Amino acid sequence: MLRACPFAPPLDPCRQARAKRPLLLPACRHGTPCFGLRRAYPPRVAHGRGVIARAARIPENVRAVSVVSLVNDLASELAYPIVPLFLTSVLGAPVAVLGVIEGIAEGVAVGLGALSGWISDRAGGRRVPWITAGYTLTAVSRAAVAAATHWGLVLAGRLTDRTGKAVRTAPRDALIRDSTAPELVGTSFGFHRAADTVGATIGPLVAAALLAGGVSLRNVLWISVLPGLLAVLLVRRVREAPARAETLTREPHLRPGYWPVVAAAVVFSLGNSSNAFLLLRASNLGLSATLVILAYALYNLVYAGLAWPLGSLSDRIPRAAVLAGGFAVYALVYTGLALAGKSWAVWPLFALYGVYVAATDGVLKAWVADHVDGPMAGTAYGIYAGLVGAALLVASVVAGVLWETVSPAAAFWAGAALATASLPVLAFAASRPPVARS
Repeated sequence: MLRACPFAPPLDPCRQARAKRPLLLPACRHGTPCFGLRRAYPPRVAHGRGVIARAARIPENVRAVSVVSLVNDLASELAYPIVPLFLTSVLGAPVAVLGVIEGIAEGVAVGLGALSGWISDRAGGRRVPWITAGYTLTAVSRAAVAAATHWGLVLAGRLTDRTGKAVRTAPRDALIRDSTAPELVGTSFGFHRAADTVGATIGPLVAAALLAGGVSLRNVLWISVLPGLLAVLLVRRVREAPARAETLTREPHLRPGYWPVVAAAVVFSLGNSSNAFLLLRASNLGLSATLVILAYALYNLVYAGLAWPLGSLSDRIPRAAVLAGGFAVYALVYTGLALAGKSWAVWPLFALYGVYVAATDGVLKAWVADHVDGPMAGTAYGIYAGLVGAALLVASVVAGVLWETVSPAAAFWAGAALATASLPVLAFAASRPPVARS
């Protein structure tokens, strides 16, 4: 017997009156014949399998946010692979200091991320002021790092950078969620992550070209300030999401299915140390500074190419299946980095690392959206970012200690083990039904 998809909103009564029979479309991603669509989307678009077909319906607001992220990440990733080398070779800081800096910086982001999301919900859902403030702080932070003469000043710059990221991330993710139709959430987050990563791919390539041309590490950091300022100007194109009348049968709150999703992300993140350790491992295996940056660009290139298709895929199959594949690839990469003895291994492992990030970053945020009422979206993304940030803090500090006191390989063995341990939690989270919304 045919039944309606339990996650689709009810059919518009006016449209139902005109229909001779229920509108039957091919089986939707939830595995049932879907005749519960409120809007009269053409079947091949609503349930279209092509990434390009679905791209036509990505909201203009999501595109505007994505352009800002592209330019900002160009600046961030122009500087990011330089910072570990700048710390250790120019400022003379030990590797353990890198772990402390990354850990403390992520720790600051923990509380601020949750707070900014909660306040943006209480401010009538206004997200754009927080997004603007966040990108502005990040632009200022790059100048602080470039001017540093002691690792303490790098810490101050990284704290400012993470503060900016914490302030903008939850409101930005809530804005993407609020601007997007439910059946396109994975596509929108995947598109945003892909655009973000295009910038992240260009950044290291520019850095490598500058270094190859004889530009000093410090001057490369100064150059990274310019695209950051451009990103702040581009935020002016972003608008608040139009009011979306979501059908709620009770007061909005964080649904029970939300917490297992967050738990799976947190357990995994306890082993997900900063990418700075990947860069140091590549250098440790014998790659020059320029080749380290090119390897990082390869990772970003793979990530940029797959983030959008995998995000779109998660709209059509269970998101947990995509995430499980990503977690498994992460464990494989970290095992490979632990065992690697030659520099050639860096290239395939960094490429696989791009596959992992593409399969998890945007998909996790889309999965959060599946379990959240609209008026609580900022709070939900803030708590998610805060708890995951706390886990990343622990992961980075522990990785730094293991690197210094045991061996570089030990830091990667720990990450692989925790990625494997997160899979049962992921399976439990997958058993919780999402929230229906229109």
